[in-house]
Formats: sequence, structure tokens, C-alpha cells
Amino acid sequence: MSYLLPKDLTPSWFKYPKEFLKTIELPIINITPWYILGDEQLHQKFKGLKERFPSRDFMPFAKRDDNDDVACWSKDDPQKVIIIHDFSTEGWEIVKVYDSFWDWFKDAIQDMIEFD
Repeated sequence: MSYLLPKDLTPSWFKYPKEFLKTIELPIINITPWYILGDEQLHQKFKGLKERFPSRDFMPFAKRDDNDDVACWSKDDPQKVIIIHDFSTEGWEIVKVYDSFWDWFKDAIQDMIEFD
């Protein structure tokens, strides 16, 4: 399974952070309730976000199972992780912003502990 978009679909502004690449290499891909998007789910979410939020440039990488939250990088600040509530009204989609992938990952682990 691939957790990376093919180069021809990856936005020119985006480069996968080494921290993310390390987690999929290990592979730490299921952090219930979060999971790393792969293959068709990744392609569908990437395409869907472009359609639902045309004024934004999101690069999704994880989805929360128990709601419509999606972890993304954004062209506005590619180092930060943006949690958006998919299917919300454009302009109201941002739920939370993390300074880095590891900051998001720590919260995802905490969500897993609480979810269990």
C-alpha cells in the first residue's frame, strides 16, 4: 500500500516531511481513531478536498475514524498540520493548527489512549 501521492499528483509546493516518512516506514499507520490515508482513500480525499474547498490548497494525510476530521498540510504554511472538518462550509473548515507533524502525532497518540 502506498501512503504517498504519486509525484504527478503531488502539488509542486509540497514535499513530504521526513517525520511523516519515518512513521510510514516503521509503519505507524493506525493510531485509532486516526489512520494514515493510503492508496484509493488518499486519492479520493485529495480530490474531494479540492472540490469542496476550491480556494484552499490542502494535502491530506490522515483521517479520524469517528468524525469527518482530516489532518492536512496547507500551501499557506506547509510545515504546519491543519485539522479540517471535511464537508463543512468553506471558511469554517479549520478545527486546529499544529506547528509540526510531531505535535499532531503526539495529540493523535493521546487520542488513541483516550479512545481505548
